[in-house]
Amino acid sequence: MQFPPGQKSMNKVVLDGESLTISEVVAVANGKPNEPQIILSKQAERNVTRSERAVQTLLERGEIAYGITTGFGAFKNKIINRADVETLQRNILLSHAVGVGKPFDIATTRAILLIRANTLARGYSGIRLETLHLLLDFLNLGIHPVIPEKGSLGASGDLAPLAHAALPLIGEGFAEFAGAILPSAQALELAGLKPLTLAAKEGLALTNGTAVMCSIGVLASHQAQQLKDTADLAACLSLEALNGTTAAFDERLHVLRPHPRQQKCAANLRDILSESDFVRAFDSANVQDAYSLRCIPQVHGAARDAIDYAEWVFTNELNAVTDNPLIFISEGETQSTDLPNKSQIPNPKSQIIEVVSGGNFHGELLALAFDYLAIALSEFGSMSERRIMRLVDESCNDKALPAFLTDNGGLNSGFMLVQYTAVALVAENKVLAHPASVDSIPTSANVEDHVSMGVTAGLKARQILENVETIFALELFAAAQGVDFRRRKIGDDKLLGKGTRQIYRQIRQLVPFIETDVYMQSHIETLRKFVSDSLK
Repeated sequence: MQFPPGQKSMNKVVLDGESLTISEVVAVANGKPNEPQIILSKQAERNVTRSERAVQTLLERGEIAYGITTGFGAFKNKIINRADVETLQRNILLSHAVGVGKPFDIATTRAILLIRANTLARGYSGIRLETLHLLLDFLNLGIHPVIPEKGSLGASGDLAPLAHAALPLIGEGFAEFAGAILPSAQALELAGLKPLTLAAKEGLALTNGTAVMCSIGVLASHQAQQLKDTADLAACLSLEALNGTTAAFDERLHVLRPHPRQQKCAANLRDILSESDFVRAFDSANVQDAYSLRCIPQVHGAARDAIDYAEWVFTNELNAVTDNPLIFISEGETQSTDLPNKSQIPNPKSQIIEVVSGGNFHGELLALAFDYLAIALSEFGSMSERRIMRLVDESCNDKALPAFLTDNGGLNSGFMLVQYTAVALVAENKVLAHPASVDSIPTSANVEDHVSMGVTAGLKARQILENVETIFALELFAAAQGVDFRRRKIGDDKLLGKGTRQIYRQIRQLVPFIETDVYMQSHIETLRKFVSDSLK
C-alpha cells in the first residue's frame, strides 16, 4: 500500500450550479490557468439571463426589493433611488472589504471563486452573465484576488472575504497575477481584461453566501479523507515497532459492535499488517496492548465518522444557493397576497417574479461540521502522540526498544525531543478544538443577531489538520527508527506487513536511520512535506 496519489488532472469543468463535485474543486484549486478550463453550461447561461431580466423588470416597475432597491442589513428599510442603484452595489463591495490577517493561499482562493461562480450559475441571484463570465476569466487566466482570512461571521454568509474576492471585478483591491501581487486594475490590464460596473443586485449576490466556508471545508475534508489512511499506516508501523498484537483487530470482535467505520478501520488494519513477522503471537504473559494500540479501530473509526459527515455536508453545500434575497420566476395570471416577505409582480408575459428573503447564507451546518471534524482530527493526533511516547519510553514498551530510540543514551538524546514536539502540537490542538459555532455575537444593530462563526471554525479545523499531518510525520519517523532496532533482534530477513513495508521503504528513501544525534528538524520537515503532499 502506498500513500494515495494526488488529484488526477481533468481538462474541463462545466458549471451548472447543480453537479459540482469535490474532486472538481480540488482539481481547480490545485490547477493552473485553464488547467482545467472552467465554463458555464448552456442551461446555466439561460437561467442566469432569465434572472438578470427579472431584476430589470423589478427596477422598471419601481418595486421595493431587499438589496435591489433598499439598503442592506440594518438599512433594509432605506429606499434607494433608481439613479443610485449602481452606486449601491459598488458601495457594498467597498464597505464590506474589511478583512484582516494573512491572505488565503492560492488553492483556497481558487476554490472560493469556483464555488461562488457555481452558486451564481443556478440563476436565482440576479447577476448578469457578463459578470459571471468575468469571474470565470479570473480562474481561467490566473487572476487571484487577495482575500484576508479573517473577518467573516458566517452569516450573512462570508461578507468580508467575499467582498475582497469581488473587488477586482470593479478594478479595486489587489490580486495575484503571474506570481506578483498587484493593484487589481493593473492585473486586469495585464491579462487583457476590463473592470465592469455592477448592476442592480450584483454586489449583494457576490458578497452574500457561504463560498469561503465551503471552500475551506471542501479542501479540508478531502485532505482528511486521505489522512485517515495515513493514520492507519502510521499506527500499524508503530505497532510493529512495539511488538504489538493484532488480536484486538479480530473481525469477530468488531462484528459485535455494529459501527461500520470502526469495522472498516479494523479490516484495513488487518490488511496492512497481513504477512507481518513483526507482530506478537499469543503471549500468556502479555495478552493485550495499551489503548493507543488496542483501540485504534474504535478511535480511528469514530474519526472516520466525523470525516465522512464533513464530506457529506460540504458535498451538498457545493451546489447550494446561499445568497439573499433569491429570485423565483414562475408563470401565472394572478398576484398572490398571502406570501409573507415576498415581492410578487406579473410581467407582460404573465410571469410572476418573487423576491424571497431568507437565510440560506447562514453557515451553522458548516460550522458544526468543522467543529466535529476538528475534534476528530485532534483525536487522531492525540492517539499518535501516545504511540510516539511508547516508542521512546522503554518502560512502556517492555524494553523492546532502547530508551529514546538511540544507542549510547545519555551522550545521545535520540528521539526524546521528537515526542516533545508532538506533545506541543497536541496541546495546541486541544485549544483549537474548542467549538467556534457556540460563540455567536450579534451584529448589524441586532438584525443579524445569531451568527455561525463558520470561517473561524474552518480555520481552526484546518490548522489542526496541518498539526496532525506533522504529528503523523513524527510518528512515522520514530516508528521507522523502532523497526530498525527490532530488526537487530528478530533478523533482517523478517518482513513487515503487506502495507507497512511499502511506507517503510518510502520513509527510508527520504530520511536515514539516526545513528547518533544529528540536526533533526530537516528530517522532520522532509517527512511532513511527504505526508502533506500525499493528501492533496
